[in-house]
Amino acid sequence: MPPILGTLRRLVLTPKLRAVTFARRGFPGASAPAAEHLESIPQSVICGFEWGIEHRELWDVERRLATVAPELRGFAYEGAAMAFAVRDAMAGGKGTRTKVLLEGPGLPHIFLTYIGIGFAMARLPRVLWRGIMPDLENVPFFPTMSWLAVDGYGFDRAYFHTRKVVDEQQPFKPYPWTGRPDYFPRAADQGVGRALWFIHGALPDRVAAAVAAFPQARQADLWSGVGLAATFAGGCPADGLADLTVAAGEHAAELALGATFAGTARLAAGHVPEHSRLGVEVLTGGSVEDAVTVAASVAVEADDAGTEESPAYELWRERIRDHFRRPVSKAA
Repeated sequence: MPPILGTLRRLVLTPKLRAVTFARRGFPGASAPAAEHLESIPQSVICGFEWGIEHRELWDVERRLATVAPELRGFAYEGAAMAFAVRDAMAGGKGTRTKVLLEGPGLPHIFLTYIGIGFAMARLPRVLWRGIMPDLENVPFFPTMSWLAVDGYGFDRAYFHTRKVVDEQQPFKPYPWTGRPDYFPRAADQGVGRALWFIHGALPDRVAAAVAAFPQARQADLWSGVGLAATFAGGCPADGLADLTVAAGEHAAELALGATFAGTARLAAGHVPEHSRLGVEVLTGGSVEDAVTVAASVAVEADDAGTEESPAYELWRERIRDHFRRPVSKAA
């Protein structure tokens, strides 16, 4: 039985499942065929958060997470990582729950647990961000992929503050994440691109129109987020994904980049659903295994700090984009 304090944390901090439904959020994609499927994703995040914010022992949380269907389990781990990051912050930054989770049972879902930390950032004042990302040991792609936390922050802001972030397109204020405040808004925009997939119910024409409404300078990062969400979350048939590639035009390689990261994350977690295989195949032209090979072959070294122009994370992304850049077919 959880302690009273854990129960109070759960009651006070856990969002209601209905709060993340598209209808409640007023999303234009609320009536889309894929809406119910997509809504199960943030609801799985909430379940993971609820378990993580309430229970004292990691074992209790881990066993509950194991009951979630493999397709959704990574999202539940996102929620648990979010809860642990909040609890560590509440402990004055001295907590170790997030580190233990990411180095332990959350390791197969490391891409998503990074994102979960970003969800916590969206609910904490910036003064508490300094120590929110633990120093991880023996974790692949660390600290390079820790930028996914900023991606998660951008997604959360777009999902819950849609009018400001999407409709009014208010830019993100820079923050020196890994010492690179200049790249922070770009990484956050990648999360906004993922959110657009949900907001518009995985309807390719509406998602493409939403991206096109942003300034040209922001569209490349938005498209990579769209590619990641389209592949990892799914919700769109093959012909719709093909239409998405045409709509992306010169940014088709950004879609392939996002799909590559999604395929890599799915394979690392040990379960690749059919919609993720489909997304990789349509958006990259190859298999999930091919995409993972591409990502691994051009990965930056763990101690690579990047260049003056780009952090190591963006250098890796650029190498993947270069692999997929090819002549773009014109719509008839």
